[in-house]
Amino acid sequence: MKIPEKSLLDLEFDTVLSQLGTHCITGLGKEAIAAIEPIDDEVEILKDLTLVSEYVASFDNDNRIPNHGFDDLSAEISLLKIENSVFEIEGFRRIAAINETSNTLLKFFKKFKEYYPSLKSLGEEIEVTKELKQKIDTVIDRFGEIRNNASEELNRIRKQINSVRGKIGQSFQRALSTYTSADYLDDIRETVVDNKRVLAVKAMYRRKVKGAIMGSSKTGSIVYIEPETTLQYSRELNNLTFEESEEIQKILRELTAYFQPFRPLLKQYQDYLTKIDTIYARAMYAQSINAVLPIISQDREMELIDAYHPLLYLNHIEAKKPTYPQDISLHTQHRIIVISGPNAGGKSITLKTVGLLQLMLQSGMLIPVHEKSRVCFFGQIITDIGDNQSIENHLSTYSYRLKNMKYFLRKCNAKTLFLIDEFGTGSDPELGGALAEAFLEEFYNREAYGIITTHYSNLKVLASELPHMTNANMQFDNRTLEPVFKLIMGQAGSSFTFEVAQKNGIPYSLINRAKKKIERGKVRFDATIAKLQKERKQMMDTGASLKVKESKAEKEGEKLEELNLKVKAKLNSYQELYDHNQRMIVLGNRLNDIADRYFDNGKKRPLIADMLRLVETENAKRKKKSAAEKRKEREAKKKAEEETQKAIVTIRKEKKKKKDVPKPEPVKPKIDFKVGDQVRLFDGKSVGTIDSIEKRKAVVNYGVFTTQVNLEALDLVQEAKKAK
Repeated sequence: MKIPEKSLLDLEFDTVLSQLGTHCITGLGKEAIAAIEPIDDEVEILKDLTLVSEYVASFDNDNRIPNHGFDDLSAEISLLKIENSVFEIEGFRRIAAINETSNTLLKFFKKFKEYYPSLKSLGEEIEVTKELKQKIDTVIDRFGEIRNNASEELNRIRKQINSVRGKIGQSFQRALSTYTSADYLDDIRETVVDNKRVLAVKAMYRRKVKGAIMGSSKTGSIVYIEPETTLQYSRELNNLTFEESEEIQKILRELTAYFQPFRPLLKQYQDYLTKIDTIYARAMYAQSINAVLPIISQDREMELIDAYHPLLYLNHIEAKKPTYPQDISLHTQHRIIVISGPNAGGKSITLKTVGLLQLMLQSGMLIPVHEKSRVCFFGQIITDIGDNQSIENHLSTYSYRLKNMKYFLRKCNAKTLFLIDEFGTGSDPELGGALAEAFLEEFYNREAYGIITTHYSNLKVLASELPHMTNANMQFDNRTLEPVFKLIMGQAGSSFTFEVAQKNGIPYSLINRAKKKIERGKVRFDATIAKLQKERKQMMDTGASLKVKESKAEKEGEKLEELNLKVKAKLNSYQELYDHNQRMIVLGNRLNDIADRYFDNGKKRPLIADMLRLVETENAKRKKKSAAEKRKEREAKKKAEEETQKAIVTIRKEKKKKKDVPKPEPVKPKIDFKVGDQVRLFDGKSVGTIDSIEKRKAVVNYGVFTTQVNLEALDLVQEAKKAK
């Protein structure tokens, strides 16, 4: 599959690659990322997606993947093809580093193959060897210097160099002492010129100091002279230094020749680590946009749940603005979606989201959707998004679009995903709409999958008439006339042309004149769509509310089920404890009978026989258990006893609480007392007669005495008899 350059530009795929490249830690990794193109090889795509998914998982566990950084070996790999070529010391150090890094990663993935099976298989054909680094370490030390023992000749030369340097130092020291005592030297006495120690001689005495003049000070008051006694040794040192460099060059040439058979392995190392770097970059990018690996469907279907446009998502995070996810699906029953609705409602972003996520997926990148989303792969992705007016070719927007449609007709088939923004625009609405309808029917007949955005009513009607095509609209708030950025499937959307115009301050009289200039049926059709959208929103709100209630009910059901299981488990434990206790009671009774018999007859032999018989009978019922089973049984028994005790304590506390709770006082019924009523106090037994009532107080006559009582404290025994 070769995706047209225009589609990649329309969907801003290059921006994604640019952002992706910032996560690479090697130059070759960045180059590999920049060269990524979507493919249609399902096996290869799945392999890449699985590798990235495993790497993302490593961010959240304790088995973090080791560092994979390396320096570019392309120059060294190329030089190995040339006979008698020589590497610089840094080249060998890079080879040692890449050998060690590759070995570390290969061993790590082998050790944790259960966590990273795909990453482990990625390097299965690469040899793990320490030979390369060990060979380099025998020649070059950790400071990047050639070791003395790299060869016998080098060792001999360096010993001579050290000896000569010692002689130079001794001879210079003698000259320094001699000329210092003669007061021929300046206060600084000595300095270094061209890496040689020289005497700082006063200019007036320069002829009295034998040696080679190496220079003078800026003022000319000091002349720098290398003493004659050290000159001979310096020449010898120069010869030895030359011999040393020649020997080093020979050693490096031999070492380079040693690595020539390893050229394919070094190439494997570099390609392997470059691949790991690209996987790492995709994993880091996936983490930054909360991307996951969706369900890969074998059927021709796409169901994106909570899908985000990655570029918009990152921009909004930086600007601290919300990003609205979209739900959208394409399958055999709904192959083509016609999205309508007002401008600035999010139609184009929805279109671009679907296209860009598909490109990312087919480039081995995880995508920012819900993990239950379902996706498939397309053989071709073609787009027509934006103005596309061509100044170079003197083509109008409509001419350019027609040229594009010609390309669409050539490429469209059952494995194509097409995305068209503002379908049919650029020409006369009626004529352009009719041609757009014909194009759409052709795409439909070829069983292509696609999404278009439009304001044309005839395309909305076509979508409602054809069985495998569906309408969708971007939700719009009728009250505030603000976009909600939510895609609603199954219903066409109103353009809210006049409502938006009114909100933007266009005079109402002008809007009315415009309404009169168009067909009444079209206005009514648009108004009906707007009304349906409003009703759809209300239904969605109700559905969301019901879903929340259903979710709560499910959670309560789960809690009850969990509680039921716990109760059953406790009942089983109590039953086991009860059975065990009953068995112990029976055993105790039998033991008590044996004790009674011994008490009566005092005979030990029958006692021991009865005891042994009892023990053998009990042991015959038991099964032999391992130490672990016995320990488990003891722990279970102990736990059951503890739970029983806790339950008993809880029950006792509850009973005590019930006893401590004061009984509520009986509600006193409101009684209309009259003179002559027989009454008694609520807490008394004596019955008296009311003689008089005044200010909610009654005088009660008990025969022997009278007393004044509040009416609230009295209970009616018998009403006064009515006079006949």
